[in-house]
Amino acid sequence: MIYYEKGGPGITLTDEDIRNGVYQALDRAGSRNRVMAIPPDITRYYSRAGLITRFVREYYGEKLTDILPALGTHEAMTEPEIRRMFGDVPVSLFRVHDWRNDVVTVGEVPGTFLKEVSGGMVSYSWPAQLNTLLVEGGHDLILSIGQVVPHEVAGMANYNKNIFVGTGGPEGINKSHFLGAAYGMERMMGRADTPVRKVLNYASEQFIPDMPLLYILTVVGREDAGDLVVRGLFIGDDEQCFLNASELSLQVNFQMLEEPLEKIVVYLEPEEFRSTWLGNKSIYRTRMAIATGGEIVVLAPGLKEFGEDREIDRLIRKYGYKTTPEILDAVEHHEELRQNLSAAAHLIHGSSEGRFRVTYCPGHLTKEEIESVNYHHADLNAMLSLYDPGRLKEGYNRMPDGEEIYFVSNPALGLWSWKEKFNRG
Repeated sequence: MIYYEKGGPGITLTDEDIRNGVYQALDRAGSRNRVMAIPPDITRYYSRAGLITRFVREYYGEKLTDILPALGTHEAMTEPEIRRMFGDVPVSLFRVHDWRNDVVTVGEVPGTFLKEVSGGMVSYSWPAQLNTLLVEGGHDLILSIGQVVPHEVAGMANYNKNIFVGTGGPEGINKSHFLGAAYGMERMMGRADTPVRKVLNYASEQFIPDMPLLYILTVVGREDAGDLVVRGLFIGDDEQCFLNASELSLQVNFQMLEEPLEKIVVYLEPEEFRSTWLGNKSIYRTRMAIATGGEIVVLAPGLKEFGEDREIDRLIRKYGYKTTPEILDAVEHHEELRQNLSAAAHLIHGSSEGRFRVTYCPGHLTKEEIESVNYHHADLNAMLSLYDPGRLKEGYNRMPDGEEIYFVSNPALGLWSWKEKFNRG
């Protein structure tokens, strides 16, 4: 059921518009006594989920008892990050999702179903895992808050992915990521109906049909001047609000190009991107736009690690970003990768498959570290001088020496492709 919906490619929602929409939806939801909010973490700062969480706090007051950022495998938010994203919402309300330990399994999607939806690429069963607080917290309303945008694992981000992956456990996260990687990320990105989404929907319908979930979804786009604006707000308790948001997101966030690009320069904001685990969105979201033999240059002043989780960081350093056949072979022959399938999936996602060049310009990792995982390295200061993010405009730029580049200031906000590549995908 849709509780509130407003959006369009030419619409700009103000903070007051968003407040009114959230309040109208919560009015329709009726009186509640114990409410939990599940927003994203600081890596989705621009989703406006922090603002919406503040409005939820205003509306419910002390009845909002818990805020559980959907960390997935990410590091816990620091107090300064909470302050930056959520303003004056009391820090005491925030809980930390421990994805390796604090989860319960509410059901298991059979392997026959995964084999069917993946076209035979995988045949394992999938456990539907959730943070214990969702199941045992006694809440009469759980608000899942976030942004719908093209995504490398699920096709389109958010909806029940925020629940089963954002608050999920090791096996559920690992297997869902690997399902998407094995099926092929370029076959899924920008599509709402994918094998991963089918599995998540199965789990929602079969295992948590009575959980009091309400989804608050935004669609964020850019104005011509480059400023980020909210183009849509969709609130509901079933898949329809997600599908409607996905349709708008494709209009707002998907850049379909006439020709492939020879060079893409991507800037990673240091407060948002500190690892290649996150920073490789620079590759995921632009890979369908790059020409064979082209280059993606990643300006990454905050980059200090590969994986935010210590074990995943170790595995990335050990195996590196190789082609899909090489990673699949490593999974077959190495138990440690089989036990960490999300890491294996990430290595596939971050590979150029030998088709284009990836050049990382890190703020804190060394040349040797970057090259050890099979990327090329360039000096950050030199590249910032050559490609100054403050002077480049979104999209096409001609440099003083005549070089043509395509600039992306935040890869997490969109998806880029050229027509033939997307149609083949």
